[in-house]
Amino acid sequence: MRRSIVNDPEDLVPEALEGLVLSHPQLLELDQEHRVITRRERATDKVGLVSGGGSGHEPLHAGFVGTGMLDVAVAGAVFASPTALQVLAGTKAADAGRGVVQIVKNYTGDVLNFRIAGEISGDDRIDTEIVLVDDDLATDTGDQDGPGRRGTAATVIVEKLCGAAAEAGASLTEVADIGRRAASRARTMSLALSAGTHPGDAEPQFTLEDDEVELGVGIHGERGRGRVPFTGADGLTDLLLDPLVEELGLQRGDDVLAIVNGLGGTYPLELNLVARALHHRLAGRGVSLDRSLVGSYVTSLDMHGISITLMPLDDEQRGLWDAPVRTPALTW
Repeated sequence: MRRSIVNDPEDLVPEALEGLVLSHPQLLELDQEHRVITRRERATDKVGLVSGGGSGHEPLHAGFVGTGMLDVAVAGAVFASPTALQVLAGTKAADAGRGVVQIVKNYTGDVLNFRIAGEISGDDRIDTEIVLVDDDLATDTGDQDGPGRRGTAATVIVEKLCGAAAEAGASLTEVADIGRRAASRARTMSLALSAGTHPGDAEPQFTLEDDEVELGVGIHGERGRGRVPFTGADGLTDLLLDPLVEELGLQRGDDVLAIVNGLGGTYPLELNLVARALHHRLAGRGVSLDRSLVGSYVTSLDMHGISITLMPLDDEQRGLWDAPVRTPALTW
């Protein structure tokens, strides 16, 4: 039986949000009614950035609120979209007079509620643009009429690049275009050695034998596209890297940005082993791992797993990635 550090599961999200803000009083404020986290020092005369979605993926999204990244994050229940009214409150809070870019992971509830909020915000004379993040290669079926790829860890890249552009004074259209370009160029693959367990539940969302790996999992505990034999860190890295290299068409001389991401129950030692393998594998292909981020940034409760995100990197994107940022989860 899986135990959780929790009071009442119904109070988990609001209590956790309160704890985050109390831990970062110089950076954050909380609208408890709408479960909206905002920058304590509100920006002026810049494009606002709002993102959000279901809880359980921390530090995404609230951990990325601050200077150089998000202005506002909206929190739904665990693995459930915030309502359109919550998103509307977040969009209003993010508005600093030059419009708001809404960064949305590609899940039906999130997309629907952000779009409704964007339409309603026009009544308050707030111009909005949506940037849809859909980087999960495992759900790329090629079906033009289907829901499309899921949004996963590339959301961090999009939020960082858009945040830097907005901080530098870019227009609403420019910030949105930067986010869409990043989303279109980034891809992610994930795997799990064990599933996560919802707070209050006794059993994980799925079970694996000791010699099995779930390949292509989602950040809401979705099963993958198949099970493969367990192997060492180098072999697990290959399972994720090879399809990404093929999909992106990476060639000798290319520069990439990479995120080696833990899905909630993965140790830093394990992530560094994967980062090591990724560096060596890309170098062997003549691809430069120019910028990287290693840690647990987009999680799935306590899932023991990893994801790798790659995006070909150009000079503009490199400059935006390197620009200063100060948030609870990302600072340089």
